[in-house]
Amino acid sequence: MSLRAKRAVLIGGTSGIGFAVAEALLSERAEVLVVSSKRENVEAAVKRLSDGARGFAVDVRNEEEVAQFFSRLGAFDHLVYTAGDWGAMMGGSLSDLDIEKADAVFAIRFWGALTAIKHAHKTISPNGSITLTDGMIAHRPRKGAALSTAMAGAIEHLTRGLSVELAPVRVNAVCPGAVRTEVWNSIPEEKREERFRRMTERLPLARIGEPAEIAQAYLYLMRGGYTTGQVLHVDGGSSVV
Repeated sequence: MSLRAKRAVLIGGTSGIGFAVAEALLSERAEVLVVSSKRENVEAAVKRLSDGARGFAVDVRNEEEVAQFFSRLGAFDHLVYTAGDWGAMMGGSLSDLDIEKADAVFAIRFWGALTAIKHAHKTISPNGSITLTDGMIAHRPRKGAALSTAMAGAIEHLTRGLSVELAPVRVNAVCPGAVRTEVWNSIPEEKREERFRRMTERLPLARIGEPAEIAQAYLYLMRGGYTTGQVLHVDGGSSVV
């Protein structure tokens, strides 16, 4: 299935994996609309992307804003949701958990996705797709990250449920492993590269993933006319070791 001239909305498309998906779609001659809550991030992303990209500031925590955006947008073909930062909830004991902070992260990662889909599915093409994003923490839980595991797993179950609810629109998710995105930039480069090495040394593909590589999984799911209700792992093999 060609993506040429298809209209794609990327919520979270101004940085990281979402931005890489935007670049990949533009190379396929798709019409790309990147969405973020911060106008300055939208403007910066559109400036970096080639002709064919437009941007909109929409706060997914505000249902009225989301509803207005999709109402004005009209018909489109593909929705990709990568918004939110998994790292904001990683680590820490359950006794130290800040429930308000946890609720704020769920508001973007889970409720934000559901709010977007609630309003997007009314105008998405019957031959179109919705692609969500979770993380390997859903399959590799570790001490101090129970809530992140639950949230990632919730997105996978939402994917399966919506693939039935919204058929024939296809609903899938990408489950990335460790990826080199801006989330890591707070760590000095030398320490960052050493951390990447330790994180990935036991993988079959013993290196950090690049956003452009992960982006190809999203493009596959947008093209894959007979694929729905699936979670595609792009993890360097971490799920098999």
